[in-house]
Amino acid sequence: MRAILVEQETKRLYLGETENPAVSEDELLVKVKATALNRADLLQKRGLYPPPSGASPILGLEMAGVVEKVGSNVEGWKAGDRVCALLPGGGYAEYAAIPAGMAIRIPEGFSFEEAAAIPEVFLTAYLNLFLLGGLKPGYTVLIHAGASGVGTAAIQLVREAGSAAIVTAGSEEKRETCLALGASKAIDYKAGPFAQKVKEATDGKGVNIILDFIGASYWEQNIESLAVDGRLIIIGTMGGANVKDVNLGQLLSRRLQVIGTALRSQPVENKIDLTKQFWDFASPRFTDGRLKPIVDSVWDWTEANEAHQHMEQNKNTGKIVLRVNA
Repeated sequence: MRAILVEQETKRLYLGETENPAVSEDELLVKVKATALNRADLLQKRGLYPPPSGASPILGLEMAGVVEKVGSNVEGWKAGDRVCALLPGGGYAEYAAIPAGMAIRIPEGFSFEEAAAIPEVFLTAYLNLFLLGGLKPGYTVLIHAGASGVGTAAIQLVREAGSAAIVTAGSEEKRETCLALGASKAIDYKAGPFAQKVKEATDGKGVNIILDFIGASYWEQNIESLAVDGRLIIIGTMGGANVKDVNLGQLLSRRLQVIGTALRSQPVENKIDLTKQFWDFASPRFTDGRLKPIVDSVWDWTEANEAHQHMEQNKNTGKIVLRVNA
């Protein structure tokens, strides 16, 4: 099959040939129609984020397409069904093999490009907000990089949970998008420290949950922004991984929790359970329009380098999608 591969010396992407994925009796073989970019792809192509053991070395953590083959143990799916799914790797290819329990039926009326923008960001946001963050009605959540794929998904999930979202974003256009999706306040992180603005927006109480992609450079402000019993959930380290002079007394006196998490490395069984819980919550909301994937742009897969550059320059609001012309 054809797939987007990485030229090791230059780290450039190119369309090449590789072996078709093997399909077990519990899996579906899917002909991929679209995939989407994630920052993990940018790291992996540079050799900084190797795939989990046994996963495809091909980039791509999600895809949408058509079932071509059904494993002998699989029930409820047939050839021709339209599905999208989270992947540990292998999305930038003509075919992908997925555990049947991780397949999500594409909602009626959704294009493959829209469906490819759902799995990684919505499952990441759901895991961190509900299962790790304990999101409840009436909570306030601070979402950094609010206009990113995970950010735009998280805003909508917080809204649907009956809670309030405060976001940080670096441009007026991105902040307006976040507010249109349901954020109660959008902070320009380029205009100075955000912690005081968070305190003002919460009448001095702070937020119950923080979703943070940045890491070390936001540590002190994040801790300052948390309410008593608040949870800081770290899902990225774009601003560094090493924090100096941590005051553990702040964690003790205000009963704060700091949680590090990664979806990609979770066991398959956990991902299957997460997919079911998420889809029970989200399916009716996608059907009636309360939830929607935010697609920044769609590129042909032969333009993968340009699409990566678009993400590297932080130009996107929502998901960058690759259309697989196979």
